[in-house]
Amino acid sequence: MVLDLVVIGTAITLGPLHNSAFILLLSSRRGVRNGLAFLLSWLANLVAVIACVMLLTGGDPPVHHSTPSTAAVAAKLAIGVGLVLYGEYRRRRPPRPPRPPSWAARVDSASLATAAGLAWLLQPWGLVGAGAAAVVDADLSSLSDWLALTGYCLLATLSLLVMELYTVWAPDAAQARLNALRTWISQHMDQLIITLSLLAGLALTAVSIYQLVT
Repeated sequence: MVLDLVVIGTAITLGPLHNSAFILLLSSRRGVRNGLAFLLSWLANLVAVIACVMLLTGGDPPVHHSTPSTAAVAAKLAIGVGLVLYGEYRRRRPPRPPRPPSWAARVDSASLATAAGLAWLLQPWGLVGAGAAAVVDADLSSLSDWLALTGYCLLATLSLLVMELYTVWAPDAAQARLNALRTWISQHMDQLIITLSLLAGLALTAVSIYQLVT
């Protein structure tokens, strides 16, 4: 479970779409507050998914190779294969010029509710679903599993947290550097999505196959 969560949490936190949107929010008139609303909504989504899984399992992991355990691994495998196929599709697709999303022009007047809703929309739900499948193996009577779940949530939120704190403590420097980062992300969006999809997909596929055959 821990290896799965590290792979998934890293892929989530490095996602270019939500990081680019978050930088836009931070550069708006109410940047720090909107960024905080986005960050808290993002984290709440992750916690809510974990809580739903824990309610279903009762915090007691299913027996290895039982039907629930096999179903969870199969779901992870399907998501991993899907990510690989999506990455390959994006790699073969003819390149398209970068275009700002339609909501980017209205971000300066975004409310706290809009910022929180944007976090929900931009959450990479495929990876979050893979995380939910991995969390099936969590044992709530184990302190190490509690730490693993906490670490997963923090890892998946790390990039947002770093940018939020940077903007709070050094707003002028943060604005210049984060805007430069957003420009770079927009110029390399396809390459970043392809790389993350292929790497995360291959890792999930390999781990899931190993769990199914051992």
